[in-house]
Amino acid sequence: MFAFPQIDPVIFQIGPLAVRWYGMMYLLGFVACYFIIRHLCRRRDLDLSGDALSDLLFYCILGVILGGRLGYTLFYNTSFYLQHPLKIFAVWEGGMSFHGGLLGVVVAAVLFCRRRRLPMLLTGDILVTAATVGLGLGRLGNFINGELWGRVTTVPWGMVFPGGGPDPRHPSQLYEAALEGPVLFLILWILHRRKVRQGIPFFTFFLGYGLFRFGIEFFRQPDVQLGFLWGGATMGQLLSLPMILFGAVGLVLILRKGRGA
Repeated sequence: MFAFPQIDPVIFQIGPLAVRWYGMMYLLGFVACYFIIRHLCRRRDLDLSGDALSDLLFYCILGVILGGRLGYTLFYNTSFYLQHPLKIFAVWEGGMSFHGGLLGVVVAAVLFCRRRRLPMLLTGDILVTAATVGLGLGRLGNFINGELWGRVTTVPWGMVFPGGGPDPRHPSQLYEAALEGPVLFLILWILHRRKVRQGIPFFTFFLGYGLFRFGIEFFRQPDVQLGFLWGGATMGQLLSLPMILFGAVGLVLILRKGRGA
């Protein structure tokens, strides 16, 4: 059993301005995304100039924030926000949904591609690959904050989290950070290096993330306001099922099209 490392969530503070690790992870994720997208655009021959790339990132940042916040409001804590609607805008208090953020980015990217007349599948291939870095860093931010911990366990690496009671729990944030970050990034990076058909990295991301998240949810403690849902499933698992289906169907269609070409 390990004691949770007490890490101050605030890196430094100047007067009322506090720079937190969680926010820093978002910032580092967006910076990393910029350089990865720029590199993959050159490698996959996607015409995206400096100004256009900056505009694309702006669209995606808006999609992440708006989609993530609205997704959390709708999927995880609807009753609370119906009673306190102004709290929806209090993003500094936490509460973001990955699945909502993903939908927000997809909508933003589609609008951007239509406006710039860019190939949607190739652009999607590049965006989801870069997004894995942000996902991994975000989960590290969850771990530093001591939030979204796992279920009670007897494994030797179990941790006692502040606010999680006296029992050791799975450090499920680290499981997610590894699988949704470097592991998924490596899979997609290899596909890019092999210059596979457009759309294969995009749909592989949906399938891979959905499977990873579905599996990790068996070790993650469900949100207290929701608990276990239908058949003992968690909200994260229910939201991951459409991703798995979407990714699998998309890959099948692309591979069949490739054989018929």
